[in-house]
Amino acid sequence: MSHSAAAPARGAIVLVRHGETDSNAARILQWPDTPLSARGLAQADSLAESLRDAGVLRIVTSDLRRARATAEPLARTLGLAPIADPRLRELDVGRWGGRTREEITRVDAELLARFDGGDLEACAGGAESLARLARRARAALADLVATSPEPVIAVVTHLGWLRTVCAGADFAHAEWRIARPESLLRD
Repeated sequence: MSHSAAAPARGAIVLVRHGETDSNAARILQWPDTPLSARGLAQADSLAESLRDAGVLRIVTSDLRRARATAEPLARTLGLAPIADPRLRELDVGRWGGRTREEITRVDAELLARFDGGDLEACAGGAESLARLARRARAALADLVATSPEPVIAVVTHLGWLRTVCAGADFAHAEWRIARPESLLRD
């Protein structure tokens, strides 16, 4: 989990990955609306404590259960009402949902190879491409910045979503990082 000695500057975005689920622990791709595991719930509580003094004035979360459950302890701690936004959802992996990568390789090797090879138009499990996810993520961020240019906003979302706005980044469960909006919105 990231920690900052000082509160972020006004207008900053605090990017947060949801806590762990049982599917994460089993390395199963998730699209179904899975809940947090006991470990994930503890991570969410710890996250709330670590962001208590970060100056967060708004919380926006994916509308999927695991992200909402991660945002709830933070919202309680800060006395804020989280706002659910479906544009913060994880990449829709279609028919790959609920399967391990090994299972996907057995039934959809060619598409998985294209997807893993960086084909931004390859639709994961026949559903959503990384290019579409990136457009969705950037539109959501642009709207957040336009409607709340000053407050520090916590954005609670998913690893795939975070990777589209922070190229090459990897976030542990319930990990957070502070970013400037302009760095997230450039191509």
